[in-house]
Amino acid sequence: MSKLLNINIDFMRARRLAFILSAVLLLASVGSLATQGLKLGLDFTGGTLVELHYQEAPDLPQVRDQLEAAGYENFVVQNYGSSQDILVRLSQGFSPQVGEEVRSLLGDENSVELRRAEFVGAQVGEELRDQGGLGMLVSLLCVMVYVAFRFQYKFALGSVLALGHDVLLLLGFFSILRIDFDLTVLAALLAVIGYSLNDTIVVYDRIRENFRTVREGGPMKLINLSINQTLIRTTITSLTTLLVLFSLLIFGGEMIHNFALALIVGVLVGTYSSIYIAGTLLLSLKVSREDLALPVKEGVLEEDGRP
Repeated sequence: MSKLLNINIDFMRARRLAFILSAVLLLASVGSLATQGLKLGLDFTGGTLVELHYQEAPDLPQVRDQLEAAGYENFVVQNYGSSQDILVRLSQGFSPQVGEEVRSLLGDENSVELRRAEFVGAQVGEELRDQGGLGMLVSLLCVMVYVAFRFQYKFALGSVLALGHDVLLLLGFFSILRIDFDLTVLAALLAVIGYSLNDTIVVYDRIRENFRTVREGGPMKLINLSINQTLIRTTITSLTTLLVLFSLLIFGGEMIHNFALALIVGVLVGTYSSIYIAGTLLLSLKVSREDLALPVKEGVLEEDGRP
């Protein structure tokens, strides 16, 4: 156990390679977001809602396969009220015959009953999306102010850049692979922001402490030391979180599949950035001992600390 606690990996030696990797991934993400954007789910686009009642509880995966085979895309199938009732949300616009088309596709009149078919608007409108984006910008500004006050302005800039790196990579992942971006993924994105920021703050706190207490070594050595000292904590936190998330991904069903997937990607990216990106950004910003030096109280001699 003592050997595990004395880990000494030279992370900063690979900082240029990490920066190149991040730059490539960021360019791919930004390019995909600019050219094809996100594949918005029904929560953002709206569509047609069809409610069906079965004589016997249907097999939801089989229902999804039938709809997919018939050419329907971007739909959601879920139980509604009981195991015999299902809701089918379709991305296509509403028409009087769409409900009967879906019912006849899934079974005859004796086995499947059409309860209702209607148009539903997007749960997240354009105004709410704009407000959400503005809220995220304000939150990043608040983070910068807090970290600048708690640490130093270079740390504030580094934490926000690392956070922006994580968010863009997660959005790029969903854009490139054309995975539905719905409200559950948006919730996961907000959770990732909190997780990533917490991880970065833990590393930054140890960096500040070592800059003030360890007398030997330059910034690169001290940042490397700090990352190694927090590595066990970072690794255990990430692994235990991933165990839960993979369980949700495998056994949680379709409704939270994308939520769990977004969190898995976010945790992996956040762990990577807290190790390689956050510390490397401080080196690029030329952080020094003087930036974190404690102010000398009036009337106290610096040599021996006695009045």
